[in-house]
Amino acid sequence: MRNNIKGLASYYTKKFDTRDPFDLADALNVLYQIGNISCDGYYMFLKNHRYIFLNQNLSEHDMKLVMAHELGHAILHRKQNCYFIRNKTMLLNSKNEIEANKFAMELLISDDILEENKSFTVEQLSRMLGYHQKLIQIRLQKNL
Repeated sequence: MRNNIKGLASYYTKKFDTRDPFDLADALNVLYQIGNISCDGYYMFLKNHRYIFLNQNLSEHDMKLVMAHELGHAILHRKQNCYFIRNKTMLLNSKNEIEANKFAMELLISDDILEENKSFTVEQLSRMLGYHQKLIQIRLQKNL
């Protein structure tokens, strides 16, 4: 199911009736902690447990984005440690980072929102939703 990220995000949002990455983490027993760390967030697999660490200085909007991204790693890349570094991770072309970004965008932006605003450009969607245009483009891709 890993190669159908849209389907995976849809499955979890329906199963747990939420798009909130914090609620999903709770439902999936992914532990998280918010504190003073040197990057925006990171995911660790340690002693058979999944942990997400988030930077306490993020805005609420960015906190949700980083949490959704790291939750993508927890689901898609369970045994790998992954770090979210602003303006680098988002634009990296590594398969794992693109997949985590795709999961985050599928989780945070519903098909309904896209359908209601289907005449909007990527730039307009980016401004309206508050996500980088590159993330909007990843959300609009059909092949991940």
